[in-house]
Amino acid sequence: MGLHPDDISRLLKVLNHLVDAGNTVLLVEHNPDVIKSADWIIDIGPEGGDRGGHLVAEGTPEEIAGHAQSSTGQYLRPYLRSLSHPSQTDNH
Repeated sequence: MGLHPDDISRLLKVLNHLVDAGNTVLLVEHNPDVIKSADWIIDIGPEGGDRGGHLVAEGTPEEIAGHAQSSTGQYLRPYLRSLSHPSQTDNH
């Protein structure tokens, strides 16, 4: 489950306010809306437990999405694509 989308939007506003005030914010997160908003991602894996704990990739969300060994990148890719290719039904 997790936070309601409205709560995620509010959380992102608060986090951006902290960053704008000069603070560093470090998160452990699985929500793609939060991940794609990051300035920098450190992807640790490739799995959990004994099969994880290694640096898989690091970079911007776009860089992670292009990293072939990153499960996070594969998960994030469609969310970033939707940002760069707005819906054709959007009349704005």
